[in-house]
Amino acid sequence: MEEIQKNQDTVNKSQDTVIYIRYDPVMTMAIDLLPILGNKKKVILRAVGNSIPNAVAVANIITEKMLHGNSKVEKITLDTEAAAGIGSMTSNIEIILVKT
Repeated sequence: MEEIQKNQDTVNKSQDTVIYIRYDPVMTMAIDLLPILGNKKKVILRAVGNSIPNAVAVANIITEKMLHGNSKVEKITLDTEAAAGIGSMTSNIEIILVKT
C-alpha cells in the first residue's frame, strides 16, 4: 500500500508545472504565467537567492490582482542550502499556486 502511495506522489509531482523565476520584469512573468495557470490547476514557482522577491511579487500579482478570488497560494516552502566547502548559503523558495 505504501509503495502505491509513493508511485502516485511521483506521478503527481511529474505532472506539476514548475516555473523558475529569474530577473525578468515581474509583470511580464505574471502575464506569461496566466495562460499556464489557465491550462493547469497547479503551478509551482521556484526562485533562488536574489530572485526570491520576484517570485513573491509574481504570486501576489496573480492571486491578488489578476485572478482575485479564482486562485490562491496553497503552500510556501523556504529552504537554505550551504555550498560545499565555501561556507556561503543560498536561500530558495517554492510557492504553489492553485486555481480555485
